[in-house]
Formats: sequence, C-alpha cells, structure tokens
Amino acid sequence: MSKFRAALFDLDGVVFNTEPQYTRFWGSQFREYYPDSDGLEYKVKGQTLVQIFDTYYSGNLFEKRDVISNRLHAYERDMDYPYIEGFVSFVNNLKNSGVAMAIVTSSDLPKMEAVYNKRPDLKQLIPIILTSEDFDHSKPDPDCYLKAASRLRVAVDECIVFEDSFNGLRSGRAASMATIGLSTTNSHESLCPFADLVVPDFTSLSLDLCNKLLNG
Repeated sequence: MSKFRAALFDLDGVVFNTEPQYTRFWGSQFREYYPDSDGLEYKVKGQTLVQIFDTYYSGNLFEKRDVISNRLHAYERDMDYPYIEGFVSFVNNLKNSGVAMAIVTSSDLPKMEAVYNKRPDLKQLIPIILTSEDFDHSKPDPDCYLKAASRLRVAVDECIVFEDSFNGLRSGRAASMATIGLSTTNSHESLCPFADLVVPDFTSLSLDLCNKLLNG
C-alpha cells in the first residue's frame, strides 16, 4: 500500500482564485489583437505564457510579445490573490500530519514576486515553490512534477497532484501520480476524464480521503 507523503499544488486556480482575473486580462488582449474572434480568453485557460504566445502571437504579432508581457506583469502586481476556500486549513492539517508539500507552477519569478508582495504568508505555508525557471519542459510534460518529487525525496506513488487545468492534470498523470482536479476553472464534468477525483475546493478534502485515493 502507498502512503500519502507529498502534496503538489499548482498555483492559479488551486492555491489562489485568480482565474477570473486572468480571464479579464486575456479578454482585453484578444479584443485588441483578435477583434473578430470571440472567447479566446477561455481557450487559453491553463496554458503557459509561452504556449499562448506560440499559438496567438507569432508571425506578424511576434513583436507584440514584449508589450503583452509588460502589461501582464503590471497587471499581476495589482491583482488580488485570494486563497481557494479551505486551502489554508487543508495545508495546515497536512503539515501537522507530516505530509511534504510543494507548489509547482508555470508562473515565472517576476509573477511570484508580485504574489509574495501581496501574500507574504505563502512562503510560510509552503516554503518549497518551483517555478517555470526550474523546468526544462512545460505541462503537460511530467518534468515539473517529477522534479518536485525528487526535491521532496518521495516516490511518485506517494504523491497527489492538485490541478485545475487539463494540461496540469495530464502532467500529473504522465508522472504516474494520483490527481485531484479542482473545478475552479473548468467544469466538474470536463475534468473527470483527467482526474482521479474532482472537487470544487478543499473543504471536503482530508488526509484520510487522500490516503484512500492512493490505494484505490
């Protein structure tokens, strides 16, 4: 039997309820550069900035990348970072039970500085935070979660990945880890094929439930 020894959390949509704010930002950018295409801000949910740029800001729009990056970093400095409901209590319960934890995010260091300015308590809650600079490949590649497990010195079958995006859940599964999807960004039904369990937030989660999940 496997024991739950490590919780690996994505950041946006998992730790913080920031997805509505990002939807507004990308909506404004797409309306400027793609005025005839509606709803692109919903198609990029869960994608990294590199993935968004590669898909939508290449060719004639390549030169706009610096403009958008600067806008995004300015926007992130002013964003709110409210915790997903139940997150803090869940993390404290895991900490008291000796479960190791890490945040595994595609966010870069400038974004994280904005987070720390608004949420200095985050580093006390979860000191180990891996960012895009730590990975060779982006989600859905398993690289980020495999590196997190190595950093925590745990086996993949002792980890649970907490994600809100399809690519994030694919990344966790590709790393042979159990996955819990949070329906903060995408619907419960759409996440089910990619997650072992789907929940709306952390209020219903417990150490016992996580251990049961690892052992079928």
